[in-house]
Amino acid sequence: MTSLPSISAADLAALLASRLCHDIISPVFGIQSGLELLDDMPGDKESMDLVRSSLKAAVAKLQFARIAFGAAGSQTAAIDLNDAKTVAIGYMDHEKPSLVWEGEPGYVPKNYAKIVLNLVVMASAAISRGGEIKVVIESIEPFRATVSAGGGRIRLQPRLVQMLDGTEVEEALDAQAIQPFYTLFLAEESGLAVTYEKTDEKVEFHLQPKPASAG
Repeated sequence: MTSLPSISAADLAALLASRLCHDIISPVFGIQSGLELLDDMPGDKESMDLVRSSLKAAVAKLQFARIAFGAAGSQTAAIDLNDAKTVAIGYMDHEKPSLVWEGEPGYVPKNYAKIVLNLVVMASAAISRGGEIKVVIESIEPFRATVSAGGGRIRLQPRLVQMLDGTEVEEALDAQAIQPFYTLFLAEESGLAVTYEKTDEKVEFHLQPKPASAG
């Protein structure tokens, strides 16, 4: 059973904003560097390639963030899982692991799609290099999904493990830890449970309805 530290709405918003800036700043700096090089070497192919690739990465990360962290429509909006799959593929095109997405298509409550996308980020962060992220949408109603990471040495953030295991989080939340906190917070708000299974070479996050006895 997960156990989440208390945090104010203002701190949650501030830390999520910091996390988003961290994700976007690298490709934005890439665009800036490419344009500065073009000022010195107009028409230089490598500089243009840097601008194009950095711009693609920035757009992909923003499109992903719009659904994974943003409102993505009205408060009660449903999201097409194909749209979630598309932004996940775009996001992972600029990360080290590859992505495989399988399972049922369809529309689901917005928060369900947000949780799956955030689990993709958590799974990607667990791999030291390379590897594969796999999303399996097992059923739409009731909603069940598994997001796994494999193919490399697996390491989970200690604070994530503490939250998942229901033990006290020993360190204060920061921009690094706020993303898994937000994922588990969304699951709590949606009546879903996130559990995990881990070996040295693989981790699986399971998303499913919270047992009735858990409240």
